[in-house]
Amino acid sequence: MEFFDYATLKFLWWVIIGILWIGFAVTVGFDLGIAMILRYVGRTDDERRVAINAVAPHWDGNQVWLVLAAGALFAAWPNVYATAFSGMYLAMMILLFALIGRPPAFDYRSKLEGSKWRNAWDWVLVSTGFVPPLIFGVAMGNLFLGLPFHFDEYMRSTWDGGFLNLLQPFPLLSGVLAIVMFLMQGSTYLMVRSDANVYQRAQRVATISSIAVITLFALGGVWIAFGIDGMRIVSGGEPGGVANPTLKTVELATGAWLDNYSKYPIMMVAPALGFVGAIIALIFSRVRKASVAFLASTMSLIGIILTAGFSLFPFIMPSSLNPNHSFTAWDAVGSELTLKVSFWAAVVFVPIIVFYTSWCYKKMWGPHTVESIKENSHNLY
Repeated sequence: MEFFDYATLKFLWWVIIGILWIGFAVTVGFDLGIAMILRYVGRTDDERRVAINAVAPHWDGNQVWLVLAAGALFAAWPNVYATAFSGMYLAMMILLFALIGRPPAFDYRSKLEGSKWRNAWDWVLVSTGFVPPLIFGVAMGNLFLGLPFHFDEYMRSTWDGGFLNLLQPFPLLSGVLAIVMFLMQGSTYLMVRSDANVYQRAQRVATISSIAVITLFALGGVWIAFGIDGMRIVSGGEPGGVANPTLKTVELATGAWLDNYSKYPIMMVAPALGFVGAIIALIFSRVRKASVAFLASTMSLIGIILTAGFSLFPFIMPSSLNPNHSFTAWDAVGSELTLKVSFWAAVVFVPIIVFYTSWCYKKMWGPHTVESIKENSHNLY
């Protein structure tokens, strides 16, 4: 008995990969966000340890979402994985080295008491906090412009562009938006997990970053509507068709990235969540309702990421060199058998990961204070 046909499996994998990237952004967002503001919220070593220990038990577990998302790309969208990772190799290496720098910074920072030693590792955390959201944001922005690849007659992809070509104005705006999104997520989370001076400084960051999110998200929407040629499929590219990205015709048109919102008005929920969540985070961080502010920040992140996904759908990785060769959810996929086996693996293991992650947060919840850091100095980061 067939539970899902090939077209349904293609759509389900678009949903699954979207969920995995949202899980990554929501969880890694607050530990990277706290890393970025570490030297601001912590004026003393004990205050910085309050911020570090707010995420220290969970940061490595949060990165499981990145591993899952990358693995899902490899399994479900192998051609996207191969083309993107090879074409953006330098950006991926910068991201990798930033992520590699975080484990020793967490583990070694408090092993010695010297201020130079600890300050050095603090700056490693700060710098590696900025890099991942910037790279992911720039990558997302480039999807709306299209990436410089195409296929030859033997279906070999060719990438015609370098790292600096990715740093165009709109992608840079997207990169800055990703940074302030993570700052909002990190600062509101730190408000939940701290008190006194650390809490107050995190509150200031939450206020400023939430205003920045609202402003940049609105600016990005206007830019996409009036300043960027979007893509739409005019023939071919059917959901049940063969997985060949060259068998369709795509046209360019200003504002085409907004087509889905007129076809499926329910999608307007996504940008609404992005704006409303940031506004609620701003208001409730100001009135010192930290938990509500953090939940609202999470809602805003989900809404903004969904807005990007809904706007591009069914496109996954558009091509600027030959729009007809763009990857979509219907033609970027692996075989039907691969999608089936991987789908049932995801159905089993993703809920397990959500369960044990939630259990870890429940067991290790509660605010950290300067006093608790001093009392447990040898047990904490």
